Amino acid sequence: MTANTVTVDNSASPAALTFADSFNVAVPFIDRHLDEGRGAKVAIRTDDGDTTYAELAEGVNRAGNALAGLGLAHGDRVIMAVKDCPAFFFLFWGAIKAGFVPVPVNSLLRRGDFEFIVADSGATCVVWSPEFAEEMVPALDALSPGPAYRFPTEGDGASLAALMADAAADLEPAPATPDADCFWLYTSGSTGTPKGAVHAHRDTVVTSQYYGVETLGVTEDDVHFSAAKLFFAYGLGNAMTMPLWTGGQAVLFGGRPTADIMFDYIERHRPTLYYAVPTLFAAQLHLLESATPDLSSLRACVSAGEPLPANIFERWHERTGVRILDGIGTTEILHIFIANGPDNARPGVSGKLVPGYEARIVDDDDNPTPIDEVGNLMIRGGSVTSRYWNQPERTAAAIADGWIRTGDSYSVNADGHFTCHGRSDDMLKVGGIWVSPVEIEARLMEHDAVLEAAIVGRGDDDELIKPEAFVILKEAGGGSDALADELKTFCQEALARYKYPRWVHFVDELPKTATGKIQRFKLRDN
Repeated sequence: MTANTVTVDNSASPAALTFADSFNVAVPFIDRHLDEGRGAKVAIRTDDGDTTYAELAEGVNRAGNALAGLGLAHGDRVIMAVKDCPAFFFLFWGAIKAGFVPVPVNSLLRRGDFEFIVADSGATCVVWSPEFAEEMVPALDALSPGPAYRFPTEGDGASLAALMADAAADLEPAPATPDADCFWLYTSGSTGTPKGAVHAHRDTVVTSQYYGVETLGVTEDDVHFSAAKLFFAYGLGNAMTMPLWTGGQAVLFGGRPTADIMFDYIERHRPTLYYAVPTLFAAQLHLLESATPDLSSLRACVSAGEPLPANIFERWHERTGVRILDGIGTTEILHIFIANGPDNARPGVSGKLVPGYEARIVDDDDNPTPIDEVGNLMIRGGSVTSRYWNQPERTAAAIADGWIRTGDSYSVNADGHFTCHGRSDDMLKVGGIWVSPVEIEARLMEHDAVLEAAIVGRGDDDELIKPEAFVILKEAGGGSDALADELKTFCQEALARYKYPRWVHFVDELPKTATGKIQRFKLRDN
């Protein structure tokens, strides 16, 4: 079998994937399209212009050569705080092709988060979009010695663009194997400390084929538009790996996704597939009460990141005639592994297993639960992370024999439809992104007026989960609407904006165990 190739045997169900022993995944996702005659086809659309497959391949090669020219060693990590734009593609695939490990990070994070991730990863190089310099540069300055190489994607002086301009346009793929480390994605743990999920070269092939092609029916004629960003495992598949695997097109938007902007992009760029999270679909539904955007290009919408409420599914279909296909994916498994398909979408359920994956629902003793009984969801499949970087105890607790504990509570009916019943721990998913209550509580308790705080999840009017705060003040009776607003702003100033509590309640005490642990379930039950 030729090096750097993968064969797809469609006579099997699911399709059998066979990888060459020598396999660098940048070749089938980037170089293959030139061999198949797509060089002149548009791969990426933005408001600043289009990028063809030939231009993409050249940009990838130049970025890879630029990194190699710095003196990076094989396997060195490259932190990417890069907005959704062609430079993300160039840097991500260029690093992989040259033998380095790209680590896209959440660009909404604050200085402290960036500082931790850069230090934890041991990254040699950090690249950021100029928009994120205000948080990233102080984080890097606080590290000693910190990464040897650090620069923005563009601007005066040293930058990725300048390095690429001086780099060669041809690049031989670095040696790799299907199971070798390829890229990392950081995910927050129950303590709020991010952990790096290590993914292999084969993983994007598995998700793109089994969810993209075999579940969603993606073809090279599809135009993909994702509100979820590329740093997000969900967005990485939606807007990059699935379009590139099938030879399709991706529409990129580098700003903050709002309901009106998303509708504008759909009207102007005419995507066939639109990916978002329930929070955004709810906001767009509110806008549809007074607006009539042209959504006729869409053949399907996809939702993930948090469970899709049945009423949003039903109202969206009634308003637009298009179904939202709900699913569940995780950073550790890379993309959606349980999903509703175009021909079997049902409200209120996550769907059925995606081909190529296995599921178990077990009790707290790891015994299988009966049909329709709630238990802990475990998944096995070809895209599961090999480990958490530098965290053997967390790895051992979560992964064994290829099975990973998702941390989600699920049930499955006799027809194979899976239903989500929330997290198995206290983590919240807000706008499709995991949030640790401990992090928000710690910020609240930095305020001079606060003695203690507890955060739980509460459904808003659209049944979407948002943080709710219960606060004990240092001086009893000092609670007011003005102070509640002040605490919300206080959180917004130091945390990513989606993490601030939407409701603040002043209480005299918090329910606790005998050892002093807050019993959040009692607050949720109020």
